[in-house]
Amino acid sequence: MNFELTPLSLAGACQDKTEALIVLVSEAFKPGKDAISLLIAHALAAKDLDYKAGQMLAAYRVPGIAAPKVWLVGAGRGTAAHIKTAMAAVTPQIKSLEIKKLSILCTTALEAPSIHALVAAVSDGSYVYTTTQSKPKGRQLKSVQLGLVGINAATQSAFNTAKATVMGVEVAKEWANRPANHATPTALGLAAKSLTLGAKFSCEVLGPKEVAKLGMGSFMSVAQGSREPLRFIVMRYQGAAKSVAPVVLVGKGITFDTGGISIKPAAEMDEMKFDMSGAASVLGVFKSLSVLNPVINVVGLIPACENMPDGLAVKPGDVVTSMSGQTIEILNTDAEGRLVLCDALTYAERFKPAAVIDIATLTGACMIALGGVRSGLFASDDTLADALHQAGEASQDLCWRMPLDEAYAEGLKSNFADVANVAGRAGGAVSAAKFLQRFAKAFAWAHLDIAGTAWKSGGAKGATGRPVGLLLHYLLAHAAKAPAAAKVPAKRKLKA
Repeated sequence: MNFELTPLSLAGACQDKTEALIVLVSEAFKPGKDAISLLIAHALAAKDLDYKAGQMLAAYRVPGIAAPKVWLVGAGRGTAAHIKTAMAAVTPQIKSLEIKKLSILCTTALEAPSIHALVAAVSDGSYVYTTTQSKPKGRQLKSVQLGLVGINAATQSAFNTAKATVMGVEVAKEWANRPANHATPTALGLAAKSLTLGAKFSCEVLGPKEVAKLGMGSFMSVAQGSREPLRFIVMRYQGAAKSVAPVVLVGKGITFDTGGISIKPAAEMDEMKFDMSGAASVLGVFKSLSVLNPVINVVGLIPACENMPDGLAVKPGDVVTSMSGQTIEILNTDAEGRLVLCDALTYAERFKPAAVIDIATLTGACMIALGGVRSGLFASDDTLADALHQAGEASQDLCWRMPLDEAYAEGLKSNFADVANVAGRAGGAVSAAKFLQRFAKAFAWAHLDIAGTAWKSGGAKGATGRPVGLLLHYLLAHAAKAPAAAKVPAKRKLKA
């Protein structure tokens, strides 16, 4: 889908020969003498329209307005949250009418977060998954013109970032939405390679032999019940000087999770194809990086495998040795995400990172705590936690900081290993984070539990692409502090 930014006034929009026109009417609206202004003024006076975000009035073939279909939509104060609500009200209409060319006019200037919210809402509302359909209809909306007043360099930059973000979000949606037989660990490795082309990028995909040589016993234990071979994916983006410490993103890549021997109930098990949404978000971020080319160094790590109940599968009570040397008693094979992530966190130490952020659909407990609105944020570093929270607010990809009190680790004690992989139901999201923290002591670390936010169920079933927006906003803010890179050498192979 093609997004364009243009300076467009109310009077100019009257002459815009687009298929449909959305006019976002904020509280700061000042009417002119044009047809759109008169329409808005009459609708407000008749109380057929309100400034409240999401209030909507549809019109057809209005004299003096070239667009045949017009929607007036209340946009409140024009904040990111209000713009998001406004667009959520009208985008289903656009999709149902199969509109191909759309113009969106804002009656007042928008700040960067609101621009991001607008572009994200249009993208999300028009998105269509087609990969495994025999006769895909595809996305009908092809062109979107965003008309803003007061366009300047900051506006253009915000718009460019928003476009790059939704490109990354759609990559994440694509891979999370694919059925497990179309998104195997091998397929993820190929996808990673396709997203890391160019001089600033490199990618290495390690197989079972290389992972065994690294001593990733915890990761391997999860994969041993599946006939699909595991993959450990290492993606690198070098946009800053070599001396600049990278930010490492670690995405949980369980391409299907049956629960293993601790098997899940059959109901809704199909949704466990979404258990690699953390990995999908890392792929999405790298797509956005390839568009924006920010001054930052980023490493993406994806431990990818299936969790299956084969005769060779790991059993409750088994003890495995992680890459760090710590032994783990596996009390529940359905707590497998932390078992693959812990070895990836140990591997991350070799990059001497500025920060490490892992992203995982880790616990149902986090979904109970925060629902589908905010992702759970756990962090060992206050500065990192604050930066991620601010990035979530700016991108409307919200998160909420959760505790990491040492008392929550008490239940992880084991009589047979250094640590158990579960600590009971109470505070399950926190004890899972405490498990990961054991393997993240060498760097500033944050954990995003996206179990409640990575996908939607029911009639709207599908991936959300979160938290690509949050991560990208964090990286761009971090990039502002990094020195520029010298000439980037030719693409090189990363040593394991």
